[in-house]
Amino acid sequence: MTTIHPARITKVLPESIAAEIGFEVGDAIISINGTQPRDLIDYQFLCADEVLELEVLDTAGKTHHLEIEKDYDDDLGLEFETALFDGLIQCNNRCPFCFIDQQPPGKRSSLYLKDDDYRLSFLYGSYLTLTNLTEREWQRIENMRLSPLYVSVHATEPDVRIRLLKNPRAGQILQQIKWFQKRRLQIHAQVVLCPGINDGIHLEQTLRDLASFHTGEVPAVASVAVVPVGLTRFRPQEDELTPVTREKAREVISQVRSLQQEFQKKQRQSCVWLADEWFLIAGEELPTEAEYKDYPQIDNGVGSIRLFLKQFAETANKLLPPKVQPRKLTWIVGNAVEQAFQPILKQLNSVEGLDIKMCALSSDYWGQNITVTGLLTGHDLLLKLQGQDLGDGILLPSVMLKHGELVFLDDISVEDVACKLDTKIFPVAGVEEFIQRCIQPMNGDKS
Repeated sequence: MTTIHPARITKVLPESIAAEIGFEVGDAIISINGTQPRDLIDYQFLCADEVLELEVLDTAGKTHHLEIEKDYDDDLGLEFETALFDGLIQCNNRCPFCFIDQQPPGKRSSLYLKDDDYRLSFLYGSYLTLTNLTEREWQRIENMRLSPLYVSVHATEPDVRIRLLKNPRAGQILQQIKWFQKRRLQIHAQVVLCPGINDGIHLEQTLRDLASFHTGEVPAVASVAVVPVGLTRFRPQEDELTPVTREKAREVISQVRSLQQEFQKKQRQSCVWLADEWFLIAGEELPTEAEYKDYPQIDNGVGSIRLFLKQFAETANKLLPPKVQPRKLTWIVGNAVEQAFQPILKQLNSVEGLDIKMCALSSDYWGQNITVTGLLTGHDLLLKLQGQDLGDGILLPSVMLKHGELVFLDDISVEDVACKLDTKIFPVAGVEEFIQRCIQPMNGDKS
C-alpha cells in the first residue's frame, strides 16, 4: 500500500471558513470524518458533508481535532501543495515518443517522473493510457463517476498499440472503452501520429473505431484529437520514429478531413479534430472558427490559435487606444505561429506610439526547425536574442514557463535571462494581460 501523507496547506483564502477558524499555511489535514484523503478528489468528496470532524497537524507538530458545521456546498477555502497526498501513479509504458525520455540528462529528478495518473486526468485534463490501473482504481472511477478522463489511445488495433506503448497490456483499449460506455462514463481521446507506425490504414481504423463510440446521449468517446509526434535531439537512439514532413502533414489533413465529412453525414457531427500543428507544418490555412464548435480539445492544441485570434480581436476592440506614449517591445513566439499572428501584429502597430517587433524563434535547445511557443527555452532566447535591440523589454508568453514558476523548461530562470540580455522581461498570460502590457504606462511615461 502507498503511504498517505497529511494534506499540507499552501493557501488559506481570505474570508473563507478556514480563515475564520484560524487555519494557517503549513498546517496539514490528517483526516476528515475519520477518513484519510488520498488526494484532492477524496478531499472534495469528504468536504461535501454538512458536519466535518477534522484531524489537523499544525506547523509545530501538534495534533488538533476540530468540528465544522457548514452548508452542503460550502468550500472550506484551502489550497494544497499537491493534488495527490499518496504519491503519483507513474507510467509503466515505454513509448518511444514520450517527451520525458526526450529531455537531456542531469536536470531535476521531478522532470523525469512519468505521470500516468487517472486522478490528474480527471482534475486537470492530463492524458493517461489506462495500462496501469488496478481493479481497485477501476472501481473507484466507477463509484465516484470520475468522468471525463483523457486517454492516449494512439491506436485501437492491439498489435499496433502494443508496439507503440511497448506494453502487452496496451492491447485492451477497445474493451476498456466499452467499460466506459457500459457505465455511461466518458473519455476524450488523443492519437499521437507516428509516421510509418500508426498512420495510413491504421489511423483510419483507429478513427473509425473511436467514432463508433460517439453515439447516444452520453457518448463514451466525447472527442478525438490527432496530434503529430514531436521529436527532439535528445530522443533515444533507434526509436524507429521519423519526423512529420510537410507532405505527411498534408496527407494526414486530407485523410482526416475525408473521414470527418463521412462521420458528419452518418452521425450529424464529427468527434475527430486535427491539432493546429498539422496546418502549420503543412503550410495550409487553419480551419475556420465555426469548425471548432465548443473547442473540446483546446488543451491539446486543437483550435488554440484560432481562439487566440478571436479573443484578441474582441479584446483589442475594447482595450486598444488610438495612441500611447512611445514604447518599443519585442514579442517572442514560436516560428510555427509567425504567419498566423501577423493580423495581431498589424493591429498592435496601428496604435500610434506602439512599436511591437515579433521575434519568431525555432528551438536550438530541442533541435526543432518548427517550434510551438510553449517549447521555447531560456537557452533559445539567450542564443537568438544576444546583442539585438529588444526595445523596452520582452513580452514573454507564460506558456513558455513551468506552471506557477518564473523558470523555463530548461531550468533557466526568467531573471537570469533578463540579466544576461540586459532587458526587462514581462511574462503575459492570456489576451487581456498581453494587450494591457503593450499599452500600460511604462517607467518614464507620463500618466
